[in-house]
Amino acid sequence: MKSQKQKSSIVKKMLIAVAAGFGVGIICLLIKAQLVGTDAEGVWKVVDAIFFQDITATTKIEGIGIFYIIGQLFMRGLQMMIVPLVLCSLSLALCSLADPKKLGRIAGKTFVCYLCFYIVAAALAGAGAYFVKSMGWFNVNLPAQQAQDLVTMDGYNPLVTVVNAVPSNIINALSSNNAILSVVVVAIVLGLCMTAMGEKAAPLKRVIEVLNDVVQMALNFLINKVAPVAIFCMIARAFAVYGVEYISPTLVWIATTIVVSLLLVVTIYPIGIFLTTRLNPFTFLKKSAKIGMFAAATNSSAATLPLNTKTCTEELGCSKDITSFVLPTGMTVNMNGTTAMHMIAITFIATAAGVEITPVTLMLTAFLSICTAIGTPAIPVAGTTMVYVVMMGLGLNSELCMIGYSLILAMNYLPGMAVITLNVIGDAATNVIVCSKEGKLDKEVYNKK
Repeated sequence: MKSQKQKSSIVKKMLIAVAAGFGVGIICLLIKAQLVGTDAEGVWKVVDAIFFQDITATTKIEGIGIFYIIGQLFMRGLQMMIVPLVLCSLSLALCSLADPKKLGRIAGKTFVCYLCFYIVAAALAGAGAYFVKSMGWFNVNLPAQQAQDLVTMDGYNPLVTVVNAVPSNIINALSSNNAILSVVVVAIVLGLCMTAMGEKAAPLKRVIEVLNDVVQMALNFLINKVAPVAIFCMIARAFAVYGVEYISPTLVWIATTIVVSLLLVVTIYPIGIFLTTRLNPFTFLKKSAKIGMFAAATNSSAATLPLNTKTCTEELGCSKDITSFVLPTGMTVNMNGTTAMHMIAITFIATAAGVEITPVTLMLTAFLSICTAIGTPAIPVAGTTMVYVVMMGLGLNSELCMIGYSLILAMNYLPGMAVITLNVIGDAATNVIVCSKEGKLDKEVYNKK
């Protein structure tokens, strides 16, 4: 009973934090629009310096940046726990999944499920984008210059991801959050070897178990105590640093991405769960809602992994062993929300730049996007940056296309909140489906109110 009240309290706190963050952020955005460019602009500069200043972007003390500092401390605290969480939980899980046939079966079902969600998300997002384009809503006037310095990357062969998954140096792999797939491979090898060694590896297994308990305690503190305040600060700051001049031309793209992503969340995952498991899909939506809210607020699937794991095992009845494999894998492989965003972004950029988009073009976009999303390297705003790779694959390299791309980069936070929600809830849905197919889903826990 106490546990249920605590879960309810956490959800309520997050809801309040999200609502308050939006409210304060929009108020700040409106105040900024009124003050910038007037004699009172200095007032906004003082407010910005005290609350919103990115203190890493300056060479000397130009502000305090209270909201920025709180948000960064929270995010860094979560990110600090990602590698030990994946390493400990997955290696311990593999001790009971040591049968190669069983592991191969689970991996196969996981990847097939992810691929199916990829294809459906790309098809439906493409249809939605084409409808908006056909209605003429993407015909906007782009600004004469780029919204920010372009963040681009060269095209690459997605199969390189397979090679890079096996690290040449274990220490390097464990020292960076940019190589989670390599950490997964190290954890799998460690878990299988500990099982094969039996009692000989018992001391090492005990150390990993204790370390796992330490990580879980630290994460519980961050999520239960710090998250609501940090979420409020991050959302409020995101709105406050926006410029109205960049919102106007991208408003339809932002709205389309958010609406399509949220519609996909409440349709493809519940329908997929019902068709494959015959479980009540509304129960899944209700229990996974906080995962989506947390992901939207932090804009990070890695930061959401601890809460996703906790929700899947404690509320959705998923096996801890399978969860420890499916979720870390999905964090790097499953980016169907990113693919949906790519479909809409490419349609918007091309249409705004005067380039005709056809259903055939959208099919090619879907293929390129799925290939790049599966192998997306871990870099800042990775999903949005990968739009550039898809653009180059389609030949969208005119000056107007680059201006459209710069706007997408500048305004990626709001639609990114919906996109990341689609990604992480997709991980949870896949986990439920795989656990059910393996006979490892506790339906009593799943159906518990």
